[in-house]
Amino acid sequence: MLRSAGTDAGVLPDATELRSACWLAAFVGETMVGVAGVETMVDAAAMRWLVVAESSRGCGIGAALVGAARKAAHTRGARRLYALCARGSPYLEHFGFERVPAAEMLDDLAGTTVADYLRARPDELARTAALLLDISRDGIIER
Repeated sequence: MLRSAGTDAGVLPDATELRSACWLAAFVGETMVGVAGVETMVDAAAMRWLVVAESSRGCGIGAALVGAARKAAHTRGARRLYALCARGSPYLEHFGFERVPAAEMLDDLAGTTVADYLRARPDELARTAALLLDISRDGIIER
């Protein structure tokens, strides 16, 4: 699924080889219809991969994967969740993600495969929008 989605969906080449990534999959019956990947680095995480099969779009699968990625990042200690998308794609902003300068994201995620990959490819970075979601209060019960 990742290989067929390609870089338009924010997929790094050889993304499936990342040992530090947490993979989340959505199924309808026995058919995989969506996948998301999260890479965590101390207080920050990157949701670099979010792919939903075209035939399953509009059914809430993307939203469920974003929620699962948010939980996965938070349970691994992240306080900030970054996401990458093609410039002009507003989908993740519906979940509270806000656009931030790419340099901020790269500094916060220094040492991750995502940051290293994009630093080495400024042309690809220029085609990518960086987004940020504060997840520091996820799971806190206020009375």
